[in-house]
Amino acid sequence: MPNRVVYFNGKFVPEREAQVSIFDSGYLYGETAFEMTRTFNGQPFQLRQHLERLQGSLQFLEIDPHLSLDELERLTRETLSRNRATEGSDVDWHIRHDLSRGPAEMYSPIFAEPNRATIIISCWPLLRSMGRFAVNYTQGVQVVVSPQKSLPPGLIDPRAKTRSRVHFQLAQLQAKRQGLVWPVLTDDHGNLTEGPSWNILVIRDGVLYSPKSEQILHGVSRAITCEAARRIGLKVEDLDISPEFANESSEILCTATSFGLVPVVQFAGRPVGTGQPGPYYQKLFAQWKQIVGLDFVAQAQSYAPRVAAWEEAERAAQVK
Repeated sequence: MPNRVVYFNGKFVPEREAQVSIFDSGYLYGETAFEMTRTFNGQPFQLRQHLERLQGSLQFLEIDPHLSLDELERLTRETLSRNRATEGSDVDWHIRHDLSRGPAEMYSPIFAEPNRATIIISCWPLLRSMGRFAVNYTQGVQVVVSPQKSLPPGLIDPRAKTRSRVHFQLAQLQAKRQGLVWPVLTDDHGNLTEGPSWNILVIRDGVLYSPKSEQILHGVSRAITCEAARRIGLKVEDLDISPEFANESSEILCTATSFGLVPVVQFAGRPVGTGQPGPYYQKLFAQWKQIVGLDFVAQAQSYAPRVAAWEEAERAAQVK
């Protein structure tokens, strides 16, 4: 149920009251570092790794939050703790960190603390998003090559996770016109890089291939999948992956914090392998389940029939 709270600039406030100024640099310039972490069995999974990546993004943007990693972790856990009772005990959570430079310098005279970073830690129940996502684990997803290119790493380091993501949004809009497909972007040479908020991996001849590290965000879930691949006997290599190379692969996978791992059954209009989730996906999922201690596919499937009632409860709460 609603009544969630967020950590907002030193205080815990009701979610609907957390309002960022129109003069904040994050709004005006997209000058915001962010992270998305999720819980499994109610516990934040690899929170420290996400916070370390957040710290790297903040350093890239030259933003000083005046909080240590230990303080950020403590505040994150407290934010989650304050929200747990708003949902059933079986509901897991997305945890989001958004940190901007704060008030843009031009407008600093109207702020009491013009040099303070804007810091937001929020939690969002996974019931709706994962309930709606559940079918993808068994049916797979369709991926298309987007006409939108990735930003060159010499322009913006892709390892920095920032809110300056209009190229990803354009790729999403372009893909939406083709139906229920996922867009993967390419570099200037036409090699695959990443999708909006997810990494792509290709399996061919007993090797799990990832686009080259300097071209992509170093996804935490990507790293987990690569480790799981080694456990089941797959070699792991970085490679310039052309769409043609991907089309000749036996399996293609997408990884992200929210959904973990999902199979691609169609790539660029052609079936991948048999056009069904493949055997390596099944083995890798078994490893994922062991690593996180939860059958998150079964969990998502259990959420699916509850989505409509959850949405109705959220809408009702907003009009009170």
